[in-house]
Amino acid sequence: MTPLPQRVREVLHRLEREGSARAREDMLTRYGIVAPKSYGVPMGAIQRLAKTLGKHHELAAALWATGWYEARLLAAYVDEPERVTAAQMDRWARDFDNWGVCDTLCFCLFDRTPHAWRKVSQWSGRRDEFVKRAAFALLASLALHDRQTGDAPFLETLPLIERAAADERNFVKKGVSWALRSIGRRSPALHAASVELAHRLAASEQPAERWVGKDVLRDLTKGRKDGKTVGRKDGTFGRASSSRA
Repeated sequence: MTPLPQRVREVLHRLEREGSARAREDMLTRYGIVAPKSYGVPMGAIQRLAKTLGKHHELAAALWATGWYEARLLAAYVDEPERVTAAQMDRWARDFDNWGVCDTLCFCLFDRTPHAWRKVSQWSGRRDEFVKRAAFALLASLALHDRQTGDAPFLETLPLIERAAADERNFVKKGVSWALRSIGRRSPALHAASVELAHRLAASEQPAERWVGKDVLRDLTKGRKDGKTVGRKDGTFGRASSSRA
């Protein structure tokens, strides 16, 4: 068995070999990802490397501790959701410094933990921009991935969304929109409730609320002149689009 420190060094070496200055530049100019410690590795290469590493909770923690952007993305794929603690989620969320790490952790790891719903509620009231975004990236991820939960828990999050919609910060309001759009795609009842909230936000005098409302309505009422409903011809609602950062 390779000692953990040596394994981490090997992983970092592989990431460095996969990286490029052009990819680092693209991260900032095309995607708005600010990551001072980055090798510039494409996501596809990170995902392929994750498959070779398998699941390993201790390795994930060690990769996270390096502070490298790509190592932290790897941690999302390598960690074992059932072993992730609420305290670990809080610690890692405090380290979020860009939307790429925030969304990947929420979409690929945190939403599979038993603490996910509680963190949505807790983080939605935090001041830190990326912790607050994480609340809604996590909620969007639950809406997209959790097929066992009924409508009621999602309906209970709509007041959280409405309160956070007034936040002018770019990454927060886009996370809020992503969450509401994702909820609105789950079922007819959730769609109706999401569209109702979006109409209310779109009519607000607050610029951030108005932006969120209009962004959600563009997605959930696409193709309808009355702005009331959306869906495929077979009556299903499908998956909401991404966060669009």
